[in-house]
Amino acid sequence: MSAHPNEYGQSVGHPLPGWTARPAPARVTFEGRLCRVEPLDADRHADDLYAAFALAADSSDWTYMTSGPFDGPADYRAYVTAAAQADDPLSYAVVDLRTGKAVGTLSLMRQDPSNGVVEVGNVSFSPLLKRTPVSTEAQFLLMSYVFDGLGYRRYEWKCDSLNAPSRKAALRLGFTFEGIFRQAVVYKDRSRDTAWYSVVDSEWPHVGKALREWLSPDNFDAEGRQKRSLSVVRVPDEEPGR
Repeated sequence: MSAHPNEYGQSVGHPLPGWTARPAPARVTFEGRLCRVEPLDADRHADDLYAAFALAADSSDWTYMTSGPFDGPADYRAYVTAAAQADDPLSYAVVDLRTGKAVGTLSLMRQDPSNGVVEVGNVSFSPLLKRTPVSTEAQFLLMSYVFDGLGYRRYEWKCDSLNAPSRKAALRLGFTFEGIFRQAVVYKDRSRDTAWYSVVDSEWPHVGKALREWLSPDNFDAEGRQKRSLSVVRVPDEEPGR
């Protein structure tokens, strides 16, 4: 961040004379070409989600989550019912438009409208969603809502520092690694060092452009395979210093 001198010759941050608090995230629906991201609802989504998560070979997907694994459909439905009622985290389901089935969830949490900061978290993607263009579009739709719809300045991603897939996903989507908060959380009877990532509003035009280009139908062949990876798409338009 560039420094600006004040009347005392001290360096201070960039002035924001027109800044006002942003709206809080709302229970709204976003629809893309591949998926729909909509407010989580137990009656609409719990059965589909439980069936999708049950396709996993084991319960390792829940290792780095604060919740789960679940004892059965009723246990999972109770979790979804409670999650759907909360405002922060505000939870959404990802619905695959090809099947009409919910295949994952994510949320906007640690909401700070006064400063224009929010975190994407509780990302639970089933085997039907992981490593698919649908998963990338779901993330893109939520990021677009935060930056373009709400006018936020900062979008955060945090995870257990030992969660290698989550850290890889953050970098792939265009987040910048900011560091490790040591012994930041206790969950599931163990200590967590938390890795912090973010995208800020000045970076969003570049990050968003790359995501849109990668998600374009022109970037996929007849079998649905990508022609260019997201990292390759991003390179020509990479902003200086990143």
